[in-house]
Amino acid sequence: MTLSMYQASVPVFKQMLGALGNVLAKAEAHATARKIEPNALLQARVYPDMFALLRQVQIACDFAKSVSARIAGVEVPAYDDKEESFSDLQARIAKTLAFVESLSAAQIDGSEERRIVTQAGTPKEKIFSGQSYLLNYGLPNFFFHTTTAYAILRHSGVEVGKKDYIGSY
Repeated sequence: MTLSMYQASVPVFKQMLGALGNVLAKAEAHATARKIEPNALLQARVYPDMFALLRQVQIACDFAKSVSARIAGVEVPAYDDKEESFSDLQARIAKTLAFVESLSAAQIDGSEERRIVTQAGTPKEKIFSGQSYLLNYGLPNFFFHTTTAYAILRHSGVEVGKKDYIGSY
């Protein structure tokens, strides 16, 4: 049995975005219980030259929606990046999940050789096959940002563990 492009993408994005939402809920509860200003966590970073938690979540959602859209051959939804709170981030995750879940296996399967161009017409233009884009670019970037969001919260004292990061499958 072979693994389809759909199986390698949509269920993975759904699992990890669901887990990210749960980790954020624990972070918000942690801040409330300890009387920590939520923005202290939302703006926390692993290192000064890295993005803060809020931006890590935005980018994780961006990769989930853009990778799914491109391999499905549909337009990538545009988001405004105006989130400022845990509830805003939860709404972004929910919106991203709704989009990803709207894509069918029929739209995605068979996209292994689909031509994917990122930053078309720029000096940094990259051209991928659908499979290479998903497996070598999209998923690694998505996992980097979900992992970094988790690490920021863990480092900030939020009681989360590996099961929280992986979520339900």
